[in-house]
Amino acid sequence: MPTEPAADPHALLRHHGDREVGGGLVDLAVNVRTGTPPAWLREVLAASLGGLAAYPDGSAARAAVAARHGRAPEEVLLTSGAAEAFVLLARALHPRRAVVVHPQFTEPEAALRDAGHPVDRLALLPEAGFRLDPSALPSDADLVVVGNPTNPTSVLHPASSLAGLARPGRVLVVDEAFADTIPGEPESLASRGDLPGLVVLRSLTKTWGLAGLRIGYVLASAELIARLEAAQPLWPVSSPALAAAIATCAPAALAEAEAAARATAVDRAYLLKRLAEIPGLRVHGTPASSFVLVELPGADKVRLRLREAGFAVRRGDTFPGLGPDWLRLAVRDRTTTDAFCAALTAAVQGSEAPPYGAPPRGHA
Repeated sequence: MPTEPAADPHALLRHHGDREVGGGLVDLAVNVRTGTPPAWLREVLAASLGGLAAYPDGSAARAAVAARHGRAPEEVLLTSGAAEAFVLLARALHPRRAVVVHPQFTEPEAALRDAGHPVDRLALLPEAGFRLDPSALPSDADLVVVGNPTNPTSVLHPASSLAGLARPGRVLVVDEAFADTIPGEPESLASRGDLPGLVVLRSLTKTWGLAGLRIGYVLASAELIARLEAAQPLWPVSSPALAAAIATCAPAALAEAEAAARATAVDRAYLLKRLAEIPGLRVHGTPASSFVLVELPGADKVRLRLREAGFAVRRGDTFPGLGPDWLRLAVRDRTTTDAFCAALTAAVQGSEAPPYGAPPRGHA
C-alpha cells in the first residue's frame, strides 16, 4: 500500500451521491435510511420552531452528546453537518504532511486542498479487502484521515488498529459518520479521550434522515475543540438541529438506532446473497455498513442502463483509488433488492430490464 502524491484538486472530489438521484429513480445512491426522519423526530423538529426568534444555545445539546459518549462537554463541538468539521480542521490545523486513507469520503481531501495544504494519499487495495495495514502509514504523517466504517468500501477497521495510529504530534481524524449503522458500534473510538490527537467525527444524517438539517459533531480533547471552535462562525447550528441532537441521544432513540442497524445487517446479507448470483460481479472485503461497494466490468455503462430501468446507484470513479468498474449500492429492503438485482442482471447482460415493481422469478 504505497503512498503517492495526490493529483491536483478535481471537481470529482465534490461529486456526491445526491447528484445521482432524481427523476423518480429508486435511490440506491444515497446512504440515508429510508422512511426517515421518523414521525416522533419530525414532531420534535416542529416543536422547536416556536423558539426560532432566539439565538440558538448549544449547551444542552453539547451536554447530551457528551453524556451519550461518556465525554466532557468541552470535548464536544456541534457542527453544521459532519462535513463542516473537515473544513474547520483544514482551517485550524497546519500539517506538515497530511495523509488521507483512500478510497474514502472525498470531502476531507477537498477541504485540505481548498485551505492550501498538500495531501498525500494512502491507497488501500481491493486484493487486501481494503484493509488498512498500519505499518504502511508514513511515520512522519502529522495529520491522518481515515473512515470507520469507510465510505465507500463499507469496511470496518479494528479499533485497536486505528488506536495504534495515534501518537503525540499527530492528529488522527476518524470519520465515524456511519458508525451507528453497525450493531453495538464495536469498533468505535468515540469514547476514547485518552488517545493523543484523536478526533472522531459523527453525523446524524444517515440513521435519522437529516441531511437537509445539517447536524454533526466532533469529539476531541478540550484543547483541540477550542481551536476548532475558534475557526467556526457564530451560531453555526440551528435550533431545530440542536433539538434533533438532544432527541437522538435519548435512550429510546439509541435503542431505535440499534434496531435499525440490526435490520440493516439482515438486509445487507440478503443483498450480498443476490449480488453473488450476478456473473462477473465481485465484492472485496467484508461489508459492514449500510452500503456495499462492487466491482463490475463496464460498471460505468451498467450504471446508465440502470438509470433507464429506474434505479440510481453511486458511481465509483470519483473516489481516489477506484475507477469506472466500481459502483456503490445502498442497502434497501428485500423487495427493492429483488427488483434492483433483476434490473442489474439485465443491465449486465445488455438486455431490457423488467419494469420496476414486477416480481422477479424465483425470489419470493
